[in-house]
Amino acid sequence: MAPSTAVSSDPGSASVSGIRTAIVPAAGLGTRFLPTTKAVPKELLPVVDTPGIEFVAAEAAEAGARRLVIVTSPGKDAVAQYFQPQPELEQTLERRGKTALLEKVRRAPGLLEVETAVQKEALGLGHAVGCAEGNLRPDDDVVAVLLPDDLVLPTGVLGRMASARAEHGGTVLCAFDIPKEQISAYGVFDVADTDDPDVKKVNGMVEKPAVADAPSTFAAAGRYLLDRAVFDAIKRITPGAGGELQLTDAIALLISEGHPVHVVVHRGGRHDLGNPGGFLRAAVDFALAHPEYGPDLREWLRGRVEE
Repeated sequence: MAPSTAVSSDPGSASVSGIRTAIVPAAGLGTRFLPTTKAVPKELLPVVDTPGIEFVAAEAAEAGARRLVIVTSPGKDAVAQYFQPQPELEQTLERRGKTALLEKVRRAPGLLEVETAVQKEALGLGHAVGCAEGNLRPDDDVVAVLLPDDLVLPTGVLGRMASARAEHGGTVLCAFDIPKEQISAYGVFDVADTDDPDVKKVNGMVEKPAVADAPSTFAAAGRYLLDRAVFDAIKRITPGAGGELQLTDAIALLISEGHPVHVVVHRGGRHDLGNPGGFLRAAVDFALAHPEYGPDLREWLRGRVEE
């Protein structure tokens, strides 16, 4: 994987999208990947040869972000360390003429300026996002939040979300149009149409409704473009499902107060890296597209499936 765009060396410079800072909540324990995640953070598990969080960071950089705030838990420092230069390793690779490997090693540190915020207790996604407020700068009127479990393909939805915000203001979320029979597994938006068929005004949201009760087939995905007002809303909500501070509750509060919220419907694909089954599908998908591994893997899979 190569970075999708060149990134300014000035982390304070304005991007075309208006996005300067992206937040990646990465404080979870990765319990579905135990025992591996006793020692290796889930976000660093490789999809072929690239950790999922690097794909997410590259997506943020492509959308114009200059800074990445990784929300971690105590002792989970390896995720941020991945984005730091490794001079000794780089010198060794350079000395041995391993140019391709050297480019890979330098890729993540060259994407954005990375810093961390610590979530001391697992108190929900809203709480995790709120932990990053102290990392924001005065000109961060909007922040992107990318969930590292979600790979949204192809990239580019954050740019479309930024365009929707420029037109409608407020907060913009990403949605997928899900087959109705599968909708009960998702948070579902109650929406109204706009002039753009892929941009909907959000009137509310229902978590995992019965099929008959679902207000639409538009389900939440792991991409958010949050107006800075959301941080004040997070402070004013009470614990919801699971006793946690839910980001959707903070957004619902903003809607109730007249804050504009829209979704951009993404017509592409998605991989869920949050469970082993979804992770394996992502690995196979990316490996099949890899020029070195793809052809042999495709032939092996054909034979294996026939067996």
